Amino acid sequence: MDELIKALTAKVGIDEAVAEKAVGIILGFLRKEAPAAPVNALIEKIPGADAAIASSEGGGGLSSLMGGGIMALGSKLMGLGLGMGEIQSVARELFKFGREKIGADAMDEIVAGTPGLSQFS
Repeated sequence: MDELIKALTAKVGIDEAVAEKAVGIILGFLRKEAPAAPVNALIEKIPGADAAIASSEGGGGLSSLMGGGIMALGSKLMGLGLGMGEIQSVARELFKFGREKIGADAMDEIVAGTPGLSQFS
């Protein structure tokens, strides 16, 4: 997790707490919406990912209020103070990191198998 957070703070320009929260929100979204096998492989390759996901789920009701899916994900990330450009940068860095950890084919499976996610890859 530290490696990913350092990359996000350097390349996107957000602070560590926001970066960790954003990663937790995105991974939690992927756990619910994306193909299970590659997502589980990705989460296993990121030490501390489960803790980040758990801490990001504290708010709870947002996804049901927003209808779920990619719109709820965007709303949660905007709630951290991220703009659309920052959200795209965070997602791209996370996907780049994922390709290094689980391979391009597995990351492509996650992106292809998750409605609305291809715009961020």
